[in-house]
Amino acid sequence: MYRKTRAAKNRITTFGAGIVLWFGAQVVSAATQEITAVFRPDPANPTVNRFVNTTLESGICPGHIPERCKELGILSIRTWDLNFRSNAPMLVGAENPRRGVMFKLPSDWRRFEVVSDRGERETVEMRIAGIGNRFDTHSGGTRSWGPRDFTYAPAPCQSTGYTVGTNTYRLWFWLVPEGAGACILNTISEVPAIAYVNFEYAYELRTPNPLGMSTGHYTGSITYTVGPNQDFDFGDIMIPNDSTLTFNFNLDVQHTLKVEVPPGGNHIELLPQGGWQAWLQRNRRPERLFRDQTFNLSASSRFKMQLECQYSGGNECSVYDPVAGHAVPMNIFVSLPGGITDASGQSVNRRALLRDGSGTELFMPGHYVDRRPGTLHFEIGREQVEEMLTGPGKTYRGNVTVVWDSEV
Repeated sequence: MYRKTRAAKNRITTFGAGIVLWFGAQVVSAATQEITAVFRPDPANPTVNRFVNTTLESGICPGHIPERCKELGILSIRTWDLNFRSNAPMLVGAENPRRGVMFKLPSDWRRFEVVSDRGERETVEMRIAGIGNRFDTHSGGTRSWGPRDFTYAPAPCQSTGYTVGTNTYRLWFWLVPEGAGACILNTISEVPAIAYVNFEYAYELRTPNPLGMSTGHYTGSITYTVGPNQDFDFGDIMIPNDSTLTFNFNLDVQHTLKVEVPPGGNHIELLPQGGWQAWLQRNRRPERLFRDQTFNLSASSRFKMQLECQYSGGNECSVYDPVAGHAVPMNIFVSLPGGITDASGQSVNRRALLRDGSGTELFMPGHYVDRRPGTLHFEIGREQVEEMLTGPGKTYRGNVTVVWDSEV
């Protein structure tokens, strides 16, 4: 009797469609930002199961405070496709703070869906975690605000210590805590006109657990409004050149599902405990015939298992003697490596494998399992052994295909 391992319908052996969930930012059009991220299991870090942002970063994080951004889990993008210009002067002592320097951002978490090419839906969350720009103004105008200009962020925003410029322009950046309100600077000398000639922001993401996602590409988008009293609200006199900012997400999940059987392991010979000689010497019939076959499993995705049989009896595979025309059922069980559980969270130890896959409909890794050993157990019970040993000698054979299927 032979056992073969087979990659299921969607390639069991090395899954290569991955999750992309970290940003590969390249602006496609004005006020549109592409965000890309990928999940690909890493054998060197099997417990790290997160998307990697592949979006091209720019601005404050890669250029000035990379370690702090990494610690905060944020990324930054600088774009010239969105800008703001004043439609009135900023006056000293204005009663309405909305007629000066003001930044109110969508710093709360917002949820949206990404959908795979198979129609599977997952939830992503995003928030804006920082703001900055380059502003141009009149000669000497870069110190027209207080209490301590753009170098020191007013609460609830937080300073980064980053400002660069001259007396006519300045680049700056502030961090924005979750749920922050407006951050306002007071005008201490009149500003006839000002332009925010570029737009820089940091963002933070919460992505789904890739181990619970199928291999494939997931796409989705979220749109923020821009302008006075909108999501990105820079006061009443700073008017944007576009009224929306859309983030288009492309997440790529590249799972691994691979089964390795040692050389010769696909040829299974069932024997009694201690071999046939021991039973013949005692002139007794064995209680069972069995063989345990190990395999190495690498898995980062959900999967199910079932059997395909050359000879079958009901929901089980059989072995068959063509001379006698006699078949007996064979029990096949699977034990999976630690770290893989069934749908109820139970470990998998000697779980019956059946033709219809019942009882093995869903197995899930809690982390990437890399070449961990499992076992297939083959067994013919006592009653069937009695039948096989009745009459003249017989030879029973049969092919069995064990299917690991990621199409769950």
